[in-house]
Amino acid sequence: MSKQIWPTLTMGTCYYPEHWDESLWLSDLRRMKEAGISVIRIGEFAWNKFEPREGEFTFDFFDRFLDLCRQEGMQVIFGTPTATPPAWLTEKYPEVLNAFIDGTLMRHGLRKHHNYTSPKYLELCARVVTQIARHLGRHPAIVGWQIDNELNCECNTFYAESDSVAFRVFLREKYGTLEELNRSWGTVFWNQDYTGWDQVYVPRPTANGSQNPHMELDYIRFVSHSARRFCAMQAEILRQHIGEGVYITTNGLFGHLDNHAMTRESLDVYTYDSYPNFAFPLDQAFNHSALNDRSWSRSLIETRSVCPHFGIMEQQSGSNGWHSRMEGPMPRPGQLTLWSIQSIAHGADFVSYFRWRTCNFSTEMYWHGILNYDNRDNRRLQEVRNVGRLMKQLAPVAGADSKAAFALVRDYDNQWDGEIDMWHRRIQQASEQAVFEASQYTHTPYDMLYLQPETTLGDLTRYPVLIYPHAEILTPERSDLLKAYVEQGGTLIIGCRTGQKDPDGHCVMQPMPGLLAGITGTQVEDFTFCSPAEPPVTAIWNGETLDTPVFNDILTATPGAKVLARYASSFYAGEAALVENPVGKGRVLHLGSAFSVSNLRQLLAYTGVLSPWQDIIHLPEGLELTAREKDGRTFLFLLNYRSEAQSFTLLKSAASLIHGDLPAGQHTLPAYGFEVIEI
Repeated sequence: MSKQIWPTLTMGTCYYPEHWDESLWLSDLRRMKEAGISVIRIGEFAWNKFEPREGEFTFDFFDRFLDLCRQEGMQVIFGTPTATPPAWLTEKYPEVLNAFIDGTLMRHGLRKHHNYTSPKYLELCARVVTQIARHLGRHPAIVGWQIDNELNCECNTFYAESDSVAFRVFLREKYGTLEELNRSWGTVFWNQDYTGWDQVYVPRPTANGSQNPHMELDYIRFVSHSARRFCAMQAEILRQHIGEGVYITTNGLFGHLDNHAMTRESLDVYTYDSYPNFAFPLDQAFNHSALNDRSWSRSLIETRSVCPHFGIMEQQSGSNGWHSRMEGPMPRPGQLTLWSIQSIAHGADFVSYFRWRTCNFSTEMYWHGILNYDNRDNRRLQEVRNVGRLMKQLAPVAGADSKAAFALVRDYDNQWDGEIDMWHRRIQQASEQAVFEASQYTHTPYDMLYLQPETTLGDLTRYPVLIYPHAEILTPERSDLLKAYVEQGGTLIIGCRTGQKDPDGHCVMQPMPGLLAGITGTQVEDFTFCSPAEPPVTAIWNGETLDTPVFNDILTATPGAKVLARYASSFYAGEAALVENPVGKGRVLHLGSAFSVSNLRQLLAYTGVLSPWQDIIHLPEGLELTAREKDGRTFLFLLNYRSEAQSFTLLKSAASLIHGDLPAGQHTLPAYGFEVIEI
């Protein structure tokens, strides 16, 4: 985004005045300010406080609270309350309810029990948002608006009757005729042809749960379209009434939603809800990963792809859990601070903690906030105060861009196809996890780059290397863009099964890698999953072993392309496994398998981007490194997620934003410690 919402690092918290006696409001606001909190998020679950009965609007409650915020100098992000329709609404208009795939309606009693397509729900949402915006849109305490809460959270599938009606409209606009729909969905298979639009539905129960995969792909696109339209409807209303300089956002990062398009269409800034403590579950098997809470950096990287300078609307401050699920331990001393710095390290300029005080009733009474039920000062509040002081020391970082050595290329067609297609899913999940782990262990930061209709060549040329692991679905537009990137000097790395499908999800009747064959210098002659009946298949590259896990494409190289590695076993021993092809000023590397931490180390080293700061600093694998740059200054964040101290070595002296000058030599980060170094 071009607009810089937070010119300085800013700290906030989520607050629910409706949960607390009014006598607590003033002391709460003053204690927040004393801790360094200057912004609160309110209102997103409070529909009844505005419209207790249909058509009866009152604003007294929030008028009093907002006036108190203005008096105390507290800034407010106000949430539209459309995530939780009230009981009077769902009882009178059951058509607004979402349904399970068998048609059973979801009922009042939790949240997100509505759909996005009911004309009545859209009407009532538009009305309540309009009333709130007219009354509060220019209140001087309000600096931002949050649309709804966590779109597509709780569920990202919708099976109400209105969804089928809206799905038909979506499809008619896309295809025009049933003949074209039948072609796209391959309905000639198993006699699924449609002869009337009223025969088309969202997914319904089938004999074994499987659905037509082409219908499923369009259905996910439809869900995304519906959520984006819902968001855009509210954004349009808000923009008619809010004051100059007041921003619009929403929070989350949930599935079946093109967050990039939604942000571009409707928002000024995007915010994420970061809960690294989910890495330590008590209600399921704990994965003793070397990464654990460090894995949340992956979601922060994805958030940064949506909005380079994002905010954290909900930052973990206590243990998470409902009365019915999600048990978790309390953050250890130092972890609250570490997780806050993790968010800033990856591009956040705003960090808002969930929540100020733990609610002492209902579903989230074990989702702990900064304060406990007893309302006394505690160690978590002390850590929040410390983060406030740290933000002042880290002031030069505000607005700085993240610095990456390469980019992982994604697009929504392939992300969603990877949900539907188990063959695609297996290789995609393995490779994307390997990219993250290899980046972490080798201290080679990366970005995620989503190919969108608006993506330009300049977006790609920011990176010397692009990894597009398994683009089964290719389009001419994306292929042409990648060709232009390589021709001007970039290095493109692709994996197995590239170019297998068209945008409908049909397997194309041409050799893989399909539309990219013109720049890869390869053809796929045969392919197979790696068989569990054989030892793991590897290849030989310059006398060294190269991992070729999960799936193997057996490649042939066209004249001018160079075979770098050949398979060492199975029935295709001796055949090409890795091919390099020069194109213009650049090159394409085609690996006929999924990616692993091991083969990515080799590929990143070969392309010259591995460990870009190794001449300045040496780090153990247990420390994370990420970087932000601004005005010619580079800031390296070092983060220790472990419960024991770890050491690193500076090869030349540097300046710490936290501790002043650091001489060359060995230094130690304590348990859950961090450092920010300017180089």
